[in-house]
Amino acid sequence: MAISVTTAALVIILSAMNGITGIVAGMYNALEPDIRITPANSKYFELSPTQLTAVRQTNGVTLVTPAITDKALLKSDNRQSVVLVRGVTTAFRKICRLDSAVNEGSAELSSGKTNFIVAGQGVASKVGFALNTMGAQVSLLSPGRGRKEVGLTNDVLNQVYFLPGGIFSLNQDLDNQQVFIDLKAAAELFDAESLYTSLEIGCTPQAANRVAEELKALLGTDYVVKTRYQLNDTLFRSLETEKVATFFILSFVLIIATFSIIGALTMLIIEKRRDIKTLYALGADHQMVRGIFMREGLIIAGTGAISGLLIGLAVCWLQITFHFVGFGDDGVLNYFPIELQFRDFVWILGVIMVIAFLSALYPVRAFTKANHRVGIGG
Repeated sequence: MAISVTTAALVIILSAMNGITGIVAGMYNALEPDIRITPANSKYFELSPTQLTAVRQTNGVTLVTPAITDKALLKSDNRQSVVLVRGVTTAFRKICRLDSAVNEGSAELSSGKTNFIVAGQGVASKVGFALNTMGAQVSLLSPGRGRKEVGLTNDVLNQVYFLPGGIFSLNQDLDNQQVFIDLKAAAELFDAESLYTSLEIGCTPQAANRVAEELKALLGTDYVVKTRYQLNDTLFRSLETEKVATFFILSFVLIIATFSIIGALTMLIIEKRRDIKTLYALGADHQMVRGIFMREGLIIAGTGAISGLLIGLAVCWLQITFHFVGFGDDGVLNYFPIELQFRDFVWILGVIMVIAFLSALYPVRAFTKANHRVGIGG
């Protein structure tokens, strides 16, 4: 019973942590490509046509588009805020979830000669975005690259005007910092004609890690190649560390729970003393008797483990299907997320059987040895 309950708790807690990690990954990676290439020693760069062709022809690459990311001052009437500007192409929207992240307005960044800006909800609140209002322009200002003048004069600053196009909402970090504009407008703003700060790459499903390694070999040490998860590696490492720590803590609880196996086997061996003597009398050796009780211990642990896995699986299925545990209507999700992963079940079952084997070893060796002496002595 103790093993069953602890196993079920392990399944439920680890699956809940998987669900939370999945939600966090979705929020932070929604606006990131499968792979991003940036220069190692500079801010802006331009790949040669040969390199660009080689990147596009890499097996597993489905889309390659340049992007410009830099800081600028966003102004709307008398309100302003420093923001992280991301200049992207229409193709970028095919490898990220910008369209689905926009909850007001549109994700369109240009139409003819008109430039639109899509801002995070926090940025929009700071500068007072006015969607669907005639003539409600905002502007982005940035120092021109390579200009030597001192002071923020019109000759030093580039200024590009936009119409508010949309507002996205994902998480507080992104919502309070980022805005999206068309790549051509970004090139004008930052004096970066024919230059870019990154290449955003889309890949076929499950191919990102392999493609990233191939691109590293292709481009060499002058460029940094990162997958979507590596772009936020600190966050995801901390989440994974929390999961591993939780697993080990609950494993200690499982070790305590396996004391029931020690007690059960001890009582069983004491109860079966006569039968053990009979087996010795019939010619059974010491290893055979030990094997019988070791298998009994593993059966006890295995039964508890499997029943616990099934209970945990059932609870997780109920939460996934019916959302019994909720967060309320103000959260990103109104129910607690659950994500089942096969490797968790394998690790849990493996740890339980190892602990059970070690727990059964002491009583079986100690008490069958005593009974062996009694059996020999007659």
